Amino acid sequence: MTESTSDDEGASGWRATLIRLWPGMLTCAIIALAASFISDHYGGPVLLYALLFGMVLHFMSEEGPARPGIDFVARTVLRVGVALLGARITIEQVTALGFGTILLVVTAVVLTIGFGFLMARALRLPTDFGMLSGGATAICGVSAAMALAAVMPRSQDNERNLIATVVGVAALSTVAMILYPVLVSLLALTNAQAGIFLGATIHDVAQVVGAGYMISPETGEASTVVKLMRVALLVPAVFAFGLFYRTRAQDVSVQRPPLLPAFLLAFVALVIFNSAGLIPATVAAACSEVSRWCLIAAIAALGLRTALRELVKFGWRPVILMVSETLFIALIVLAVILATAA
Repeated sequence: MTESTSDDEGASGWRATLIRLWPGMLTCAIIALAASFISDHYGGPVLLYALLFGMVLHFMSEEGPARPGIDFVARTVLRVGVALLGARITIEQVTALGFGTILLVVTAVVLTIGFGFLMARALRLPTDFGMLSGGATAICGVSAAMALAAVMPRSQDNERNLIATVVGVAALSTVAMILYPVLVSLLALTNAQAGIFLGATIHDVAQVVGAGYMISPETGEASTVVKLMRVALLVPAVFAFGLFYRTRAQDVSVQRPPLLPAFLLAFVALVIFNSAGLIPATVAAACSEVSRWCLIAAIAALGLRTALRELVKFGWRPVILMVSETLFIALIVLAVILATAA
């Protein structure tokens, strides 16, 4: 009798949770489907569409039945999406790049985050914003921004910083996808050099793939592998951010961000399993697709939680900051490529 009662209570608890969450989750899913449809049929970055559609429907997150589900998607579904990115990466892919390329990518990432920190101070912006936008620019765009924000202190200011970063990197990534292949052609880079440049500088994975295959299949493959190396750097970056903000949190009454969040451990586990050949190609492809949809839904939820009037408060300084970060990493990588080719 006792076990049966306990099972009934557990099932009832799950049903109650699902009933509480489904309006918001369904809202995010519909926005994700609409954004994907527009992107597939008319072009443009799907994550930016999801963000903008969500912002238009911001009123749904203020008060009402959709709010708990929107919060759940923005936090938990986001972390699932980031964790599943690990199924796309193997250690062999990273080591195949060679020591020189790995050193270039790691150095560019570290320097860009540091540049974002210093540039934010120079522009009188919050240094948290500089680190977040620098990390997003240096690693993997929107996905990195959301993963890094997950271990930063939760506050209204940091949520606004995240919104500005998402908008900025999505827009700049699309601009880079269009302009960088032209630059590669003007500089007469080889397929290998072009792959390193595009993979090490463009923000989001989809735009890297698009830019690379505009030039040639060889460049597309090379740029994708280099980009996945940057995605792999999300692990030490999230760990470093978590450690930084834990040491900064002096008030013991404030909950500190976890040093090793579960989604980061899951990411690492999937990389290890995939490297050992324990994840079949079909399962890895399915994980990649689920990750994509989780991130689109999470971006939609982030948009739903953001009032348009909040963006007006940013002004021109964040634009200068993110454009500067984008140019900084591009110039570093290009300078090294040209210097080693000479």
